Amino acid sequence: MSTPTRETLVVAIDGPSGSGKSTVARRVAAALGLRYLDTGAMYRAVTWWALEQGVDLADTERVAALAREIPLRMGQDPRAPAVAVAGTDIAAAIRTSRISAAVSAVATNLGVRAELVSRQQAVAREGGVVIEGRDITTVVAPDAPVRVLLTAHEDVRLARRAREVHGSDDADAVDATRDQVVRRDADDSTVASFHQAADGVDVVDSSLLSLDETVDAVLGLVEKRAGVRP
Repeated sequence: MSTPTRETLVVAIDGPSGSGKSTVARRVAAALGLRYLDTGAMYRAVTWWALEQGVDLADTERVAALAREIPLRMGQDPRAPAVAVAGTDIAAAIRTSRISAAVSAVATNLGVRAELVSRQQAVAREGGVVIEGRDITTVVAPDAPVRVLLTAHEDVRLARRAREVHGSDDADAVDATRDQVVRRDADDSTVASFHQAADGVDVVDSSLLSLDETVDAVLGLVEKRAGVRP
């Protein structure tokens, strides 16, 4: 395999809920001057689109058809990654508790996954991108020169997600977040492996690391594996 340049480099980052992969991936992409793709946002966008049209998410064939038809535009600026459907900005709408509670039904739909993975692989083939999600290192970009599994202890992940969703990591906020995080990971693990690193995938455990330290750890792996520096 030839040594990647900044223009051809693909950095693949996987991890469970609350591992910090979205924030870390955006910071890494910005530091390296690369594009950024949040694949989880794509599943959330299909979920939003289906609910807006009154489609029963249990109707797997109809939801898969919507995924093939959705006029989705994923902005790839890591500093402000836009998400739009049919020209409507839905970046905030897809982060609501309504979408969070429903997205697993879409993310585990094999027809939806086939369509979105195809779109994600098209982005990966262009190079010059950091892609993050739950099956990136094994399915979307298994040949990426830099593949990272970002993980953290469950209590750390729950606290992070509670702060993100509720603005606090006190006991009540963590309890309110627990079912969503644990259930989402359990559901998604039926179609994607993101708890154990595949061969050739580097693990970064951020349990005891600050955000800056985690970003630096990933950047160090990029330099080690691909010879690309900020």
